[in-house]
Amino acid sequence: MTLVFRVLEEGRRGDVTVAGPRTRALFKNTTGVAWAVVLQFKPGWSAPLLGVAANALTDRIVPLEDIWGRSGGDLCLDLLAARSLPEVLDRLSRAIALRTHQASEPASARLARQAVRLLEGDEVRVESVAERLGVTARHLRRAFTESVGIGPKDFARTVRLQRAVRMAATSKDWGRIAADAGYYDQAHLIADFRELVGLTPGAFLKRADDRGVRSGSGKAEAGLRGITGRLGLDVQHPT
Repeated sequence: MTLVFRVLEEGRRGDVTVAGPRTRALFKNTTGVAWAVVLQFKPGWSAPLLGVAANALTDRIVPLEDIWGRSGGDLCLDLLAARSLPEVLDRLSRAIALRTHQASEPASARLARQAVRLLEGDEVRVESVAERLGVTARHLRRAFTESVGIGPKDFARTVRLQRAVRMAATSKDWGRIAADAGYYDQAHLIADFRELVGLTPGAFLKRADDRGVRSGSGKAEAGLRGITGRLGLDVQHPT
C-alpha cells in the first residue's frame, strides 16, 4: 500500500493518491510530474492509517479524497502550499499521525503483521505460520487478505522475488541467486519474474539501470523515517 503526493506542472497542480497492493507489477509513467513523495505502508497498517481494508484497494489507484473525504483534498492543498520538502514531509507525517489517533485497529491487522514477520523471515508455508500463531490456516488467510491486500502465499512469493532482486545488486550468478533466495532452480526464478513482473530478471534489471534514481533531501528523509517508522511507513526518495 502506497501513498503518493505528486507535484505537476512545475508546482501549479498536484494530487494525493493511494496505490493499493498489486498482484502484478505496474511500471510508472512519470510524464508531467515535477517531483513526488512516496510513502510505502508496511503490510498490515492500512486499516489504522487509512481507515480502509487493504483488499478494498488491491490493484487500484484511488484519490485520497475518495477515502478520507474532504480532509483528503484539504491535505493536497496543504502540501502544495508547503515551501520546502522538509515542510511537505512534516505536514504529511502530522496528517497521518492524526488519523492513527482517530481510528481503531482490528485484531486481524495485528495477526497479519505477525504473519508478515514470519513470512519475511524463514517461514514459507502458510500452514506452518498459522500453527505458530495459534490460528487456523483459513482464519490466517482471511485476516491476511483483509489487512495486507493479497493472500499469504502470494505475499511469500513477492518476498522471495524482492530477495532475489536485492541479491542481483551484487551478483549476476542467477543460479546461485535462485538457490539462496529460496527457489527450486533458476527456471523457477525466471518463471516467477515473468508472471509477477512481466519481464525476465535480466530485462528487469536493465530497465532499472536505464531509469536510474534521483535522490531528494537526505536530511528531510531521515527525519520522516524517524516519525513514520513508528507509524508503519517507509519513505522513498522524491523523484
